[in-house]
Amino acid sequence: MKLESLNLRSIVYLCPEPYPETNAEFLAKNGIKLHQFGIEGRKEPFVNIPDDKIREALKVVLDVKNQPLLIHCKRGKHRTGCVVGCLRKLQKWCLSSVFDEYQRFAAAKARSTDQRFMELFDISSLKHLTASHC
Repeated sequence: MKLESLNLRSIVYLCPEPYPETNAEFLAKNGIKLHQFGIEGRKEPFVNIPDDKIREALKVVLDVKNQPLLIHCKRGKHRTGCVVGCLRKLQKWCLSSVFDEYQRFAAAKARSTDQRFMELFDISSLKHLTASHC
């Protein structure tokens, strides 16, 4: 499947590094808006995941004016997994299903700290943003 076929309106990019120039050119050519949230990638355990940036990214994801959208980081495991896991909680997925999806994509790189973050993430301040179909 080609990226063009998705008719994206937005990209949610979760890395602090500048967006690659080739990618930025693709966005400009296709009228796609970039939303960047500079979440540092961490290898060490027990590093705080920035709750505020995850929350801000979710506000963009939940805004129908930004959809359809693509969420990505470098490898699509930890940062992306945390954002999607928190989105799934907002969509009323049970925690075991959230973790199953996260583990399927993170595979051997799954982190208990990511799962703990998703488990403890407070969705109450975002519930008013969820569509009725969630």
